[in-house]
Order: sequence, then C-alpha cells, then structure tokens
Amino acid sequence: MKILLASSIDPAAIKVLESHHDVVRAFNAPEEQLIDLVRDREAVVFRSGVKISAAVLDAAPNLELLVRAGSGLDNIDIEHARSRGVQIVRVPGSSAQPVAELTFGLLLSLVRKVALADRLLREGHWPKAQLGGPLLAGKTLGIVGAGRIGSRVGEMGVAWGMRAIGCVDRVTPEVAGGLAGRGIMLADFDTVVAEADFLCLHLPLDERTHHIVDARVLSRMKDGSFLVNVARGGVLDEKALYTELTEGDRVLGAALDVHESEGEGVVSPLAALPNVVLTPHIGAMAWDSQRLIGERVVELLGAHERGCLDDLLIPDEVVTGTAL
Repeated sequence: MKILLASSIDPAAIKVLESHHDVVRAFNAPEEQLIDLVRDREAVVFRSGVKISAAVLDAAPNLELLVRAGSGLDNIDIEHARSRGVQIVRVPGSSAQPVAELTFGLLLSLVRKVALADRLLREGHWPKAQLGGPLLAGKTLGIVGAGRIGSRVGEMGVAWGMRAIGCVDRVTPEVAGGLAGRGIMLADFDTVVAEADFLCLHLPLDERTHHIVDARVLSRMKDGSFLVNVARGGVLDEKALYTELTEGDRVLGAALDVHESEGEGVVSPLAALPNVVLTPHIGAMAWDSQRLIGERVVELLGAHERGCLDDLLIPDEVVTGTAL
C-alpha cells in the first residue's frame, strides 16, 4: 500500500511500515508539499500538526484512508473527506492517560511555581519566600469536557483530595452515573467556571467551542483561580487571557500545552509572563503511549489492506461526525 507518513510516529512503527509498504516521509510538511506528495497515495498517517484540507484531499484521487495518530479532529476537513469516500479513523485510546498526567504536571508546575523556581535558581537566585502556592487538596477542580481525558483528570483530582466537578456536552443518565462513580459531580458550564479553584479544559475544538473561554468567562472565574488548557488552542481566547493576567485580578496564572498558533518559531506573548507555564503540545508524548499508538496504526493499516478494517475498529476509533 502507498502511504504518506505526514507526521512522525514511534520509530519501531515506522520501521515496520517501511518494511511492508511503499512509504513516503514528509513530517509536518506545508500544504503545498502535501498536495504534491499525496497524489498517488492510498493512505495518510498524521498528527495534530498537519492540516488535511479540501485541497489536499482533492489532490489525492487514490486516497482511501486517513489515520489520525491521536484523538483531535479539528485539523481535518471531515465533511469533504466523507464526500470523497475517504474513510477516517483515529487512535485516541492511548492518549488519555499521558494527557491526564501532563495536566497534573502543568498544574503543579503552575501553582507551586516549579518552572519559575527552576529558571530563577539557574540564574543564581534563591527567592524561597516568593515561591509559595496553594495546596491542591481540599480545593475544587473544574473540568470543562469530562470525557475520556477529563474524567481521568477528575479521578486523579479526587485521589489528591480535591472536589471534582465537570460538565459535558450531552448529559445522559449513563454519563452522569459514570462520572459519579469516579467521584466527579456533574454541573453546568457556568457552575464549573464559577466554582473551580483550578479550571482544566479538555473539550474538542469545533465551531461551537471556539473561544468558549473568552473575556466574559474569564471575568466569571473564581478569585485566585488558575487555568490549564490541554485541549486545543482555539478553545481559549489567548488575547483575553493575556489581558486578564496582566490587568485583571481573578486568574492568578495559566498553563498551556496547546496554543492558538503552534509551530517552530512561534512565540506567544504569554511567554513574557512569569505566572504562565507553556509546553509545545506534548500531552500525548509519553514513550509508552507513543509505542502503543504506533502499534495500533500499523494494525489499522494492515487491516485496511486486507479488507477487514471495519472488523478491527473499536467505537472510539470510528469517525462519523465533525467533532469528538
């Protein structure tokens, strides 16, 4: 099978693919290059940094399968792919745990000023008295998007002795019961925002959620609260966040693994603020998880070539709509 590997995946998986298929590597290539390389490809494997646009799809008459090595779908023109008869699958299962763990890593780094303390100590400073922060235990953890990742974060918060509350897009008795079983109280969006000492974003990006956390929402956050975004950059209005952190008095700090503008050479204005922690979209980059994702990508491509892909897929891997 002719495969375009548009993003880097686990090296062992790449080795297997290249030994069994005709593979072209073009990691994080711009759209013009993708259009040129995809012309004779039957499958494309990619991650969040690659945009599969209508133009890319139209340039690939032989394209049968898109494999999203992760969970987010905001970088795919899903409707156009479906109109072209291109099947889309994703590999979300191995991402939940590493993203949840990073959420807590960012939260601790933010509230206990770990990243700031590291920078100051390397510069020869020892400002111990200025590097305090709140405990997590006994505080309220608010989760916007209590799905696979968000509910895992809630479980971890409960284990830390936190009160966990969360909101979801579609409430059913099964969802409410499942969250309650994990110690997470279901609430509406406004309540989660208003009551959270630590507000964590775990929702997909689509037309409805773009800038769902804007200046108005930030102004309604609890006094002395903190914000963590590991979802997608577009769900948060970063200009409004900058204004709140520099001129407001409610949000004490923020940690972002995802950004409205991402890529080599991009520097956010938020990088100038000492009460901000930034990482380059590394939520799923745990070695163990990347190995599992790579193995699953190999399995899915092999099944497609044998004509039995649908028999192998589990529900979370099937893409049928425009959002998670």
